[in-house]
Amino acid sequence: MEILTWSTLSTAEQKTALKRSPLIGDSGLEQSVRAILDAVATRGDAAIQEFNQKFDGFNSAKIGELRMGEAEITAASARVSPELKAAISKAMANIDVFHSAQQFRPIDMETEAGVRCELRSEPIEKVGLYIPGGSAPLISTVMMLALPAKIAGCEQRVLVSPPPINDAIIYAANACGITEIYQVGGAQAIAALAFGTETIPAVDKIFGPGNRYVTEAKRLVSQDGRCTVCIDMPAGPSEVLVIADSDANCEFIAADLLSQAEHGPDSQVILVTDSQAIADGVNDALTRQLAVLPRQDIAATALLSSRTFVVDDMLQAAQVSNQYGPEHLIIQTRFPREVLKNIRAAGSVFLGAYTPESVGDYASGTNHVLPTYGYSRAVSSLSLADFSRRFTVQELSAKGLIGLGQAVMTLASNELLDAHKNAVAVRLASLEK
Repeated sequence: MEILTWSTLSTAEQKTALKRSPLIGDSGLEQSVRAILDAVATRGDAAIQEFNQKFDGFNSAKIGELRMGEAEITAASARVSPELKAAISKAMANIDVFHSAQQFRPIDMETEAGVRCELRSEPIEKVGLYIPGGSAPLISTVMMLALPAKIAGCEQRVLVSPPPINDAIIYAANACGITEIYQVGGAQAIAALAFGTETIPAVDKIFGPGNRYVTEAKRLVSQDGRCTVCIDMPAGPSEVLVIADSDANCEFIAADLLSQAEHGPDSQVILVTDSQAIADGVNDALTRQLAVLPRQDIAATALLSSRTFVVDDMLQAAQVSNQYGPEHLIIQTRFPREVLKNIRAAGSVFLGAYTPESVGDYASGTNHVLPTYGYSRAVSSLSLADFSRRFTVQELSAKGLIGLGQAVMTLASNELLDAHKNAVAVRLASLEK
C-alpha cells in the first residue's frame, strides 16, 4: 500500500488521502438503480423475474418459485455439513446472549407532581432482511439480522437473497426462525421489500448490507413517496482501519487488512502507525499473504485505493481514525484501551493482538452490520433497538395541569400559537368552576 507521512500533508491533502474508493462514485448509479425501482414498482413479480435472469442467470419457471417452499428449505438444510451447522450454532448462541442483554427497559416517572411521563417500546411489525450472495454468500449476516429481529418480537420477518441461495444461508435462516425466504437480490430485492409485489410483501424497515447498488436502492426507497419504509443505515462496501504501534505484529495486521480487502474491489483498508518499520513490514507481509489468497485479484484491486499513514504518536493516530470514521477499527497496540479513550467514531472496535475483525464478523456476539463511508461519526452499529420503535406517553392529573399550565401557555403565546394556548386555558377554566 502507498505509505504517506500524515504530518507532511496539507489539510486538503489529508482530506483527499482519506477519500473512499473511487469505484463508489459512479455518476450513473442513481439513474440505473432508479430504473430498477420503477420497474418493480409498476410491474411487480414480472420485473423481478426479468432482473433475476439478467443479473443472476436465474430463470424460475413460475412466479411462485420466488418464494422457497418448505420442502426446498428442508432439502437445502440437509445438505449443510455437521461441522458448519455446529459453527452456526456456536455463533448463534453468542449473538443471542449479547442481543438478549439489550432488551429495552421502560421508563415510567413523574417529572413533577401530577405529570407522568413514560418511554415505551414495541417491535417493528414487518422487517425485510437483505442477505448478500454472489461470490461471498454471507451466512453470518443471516444470524446478525434474523436473531435480533426474532428477539425483538418482529411479527413478520422476510428474508431476500440473490438466487441461487446458498444452502447454508437457507439453513441459518431456518435455524433463526425465518419462514419467508425469497430468491431475489440486488436493487430489485430492495424495491420488492419497499413497494411489495404480488408475491413479496412490503415491509416497514429494511436491514442488511450490500454492494453500492443495494446501498443506493436503500437510500432511494427511504425517500420515495410511493412507499413508507425506513432503512437501518448506510451499509455498503466493507472497510477497516488498523491502528498499530511498534510492538504490533506485521503478519497479524496484513491478515486483518486482507480479510476486508477480499470482500470486494470497492472495499478499502487503512493502516495508521507511528512506526515506519511497521509500515514497511506490513507491505512485505501483504505481498506474501496476497500471493496465496484465492480471492487475490479482488483484494489486490481494493489495495489500489488503500494506504498507510505514518503518524507522530497514538493520539494523532486516534485523530486520523476519527476523521476517517471506519466501519471496523482494530487497535493493535501495547495498551489498546488507552488508545480507545480517544476514539469517537467507529462502527465496531477490536482491541489487542488476538482480536481479529473476523471474530466480530462471525461469532463473538456483537453485530457486524455497521455504518460505512464515514457515517460511523453519527450512525451506530446495528443493535436490538433498531428492530423496535420507541414512543412516549404522558398523563397529567388536574393538579399536574394546574402546576404546568401557565408555563405551557406562556411558551405557546410567545410562539404565536394561540390554539395551543387555548387547549390548556379551556381546561384550567373548567377547573375553576
